[in-house]
Amino acid sequence: MGSDRISLSPLVWGHWRLPEWNLSQHELLYLTQQCIDIGITTIDSADIYGNYSCEKLFGDALALKPEVRNQIQIVTKCGIRLISDRFPDVTTKHYDYSYNHIVSSVEQSLKNFRTDRIDLLLLHRPSPLLNPEEVATAFKHLKCTGKVLHFGVSNFLPHQTELLQSFLNIPLEVNQIEVSPLQLEHLHNGNLDYMMQKRIIPMAWSPLGGGRILNPKSETEKRIAKTIHKISGETKLLPEQVAISWLATHPAGIIPVVGSGKFERIKNAFLALKTKLTTQQWFQVYSASIGKEVP
Repeated sequence: MGSDRISLSPLVWGHWRLPEWNLSQHELLYLTQQCIDIGITTIDSADIYGNYSCEKLFGDALALKPEVRNQIQIVTKCGIRLISDRFPDVTTKHYDYSYNHIVSSVEQSLKNFRTDRIDLLLLHRPSPLLNPEEVATAFKHLKCTGKVLHFGVSNFLPHQTELLQSFLNIPLEVNQIEVSPLQLEHLHNGNLDYMMQKRIIPMAWSPLGGGRILNPKSETEKRIAKTIHKISGETKLLPEQVAISWLATHPAGIIPVVGSGKFERIKNAFLALKTKLTTQQWFQVYSASIGKEVP
């Protein structure tokens, strides 16, 4: 792989719902240190999370003990422009991958996190107006100035990643996608195969299907939940651990993003990575998801 590639923890702690956890700065710092102590050092955020508030909430907690910054990798994203009281000029939700927006977004993220570098910057979603040449110019500037160390994308398909990569002389190292027993799209569209071929790390957002694996409503969800509970009984894993282990069993090296403010849940997800499902157990979950046995 080469030592200049990014090194991430096997599980990523997601901050999408950070404001909902209602943690004080000291509580958030303590939870961060608990995560670091067991080996979870990668934090996933985005400029827009929490109506543009999550980065600063975490930065304020880090400021209480600045040396913690050097023990973690900060991942953030840019490119989505929300309708928000913070930006009265935005009247339509849209994507903006202009040079000026990418650079100014990163500079704001650096201020929010109170840091001098972002470890990994992801483009949040593909845009029909993405100009790869302009993005490449922004990435080159951010890399040369040391403001961003590594780059990637989120929710990109292989041809979109390939197009952008063709304009870059630095590798796109990560693609953050939605993948879980409830969301098989990237197993079927060639994206995970492509990432294995190109040595791109797949990061999985919503690995528990937004909680629907534990609180199933649709027929598909109930079918998957029943199978997961069966495997839970066989393996002594909690049902949510079975779902995480199902991802960890895939050969692409999928890194789940777990967004919880409760250490016990984060720790349980992390421990689940140590258990691989058998091939038959993996296909039991897969078959429950597609609603039939494989051909």
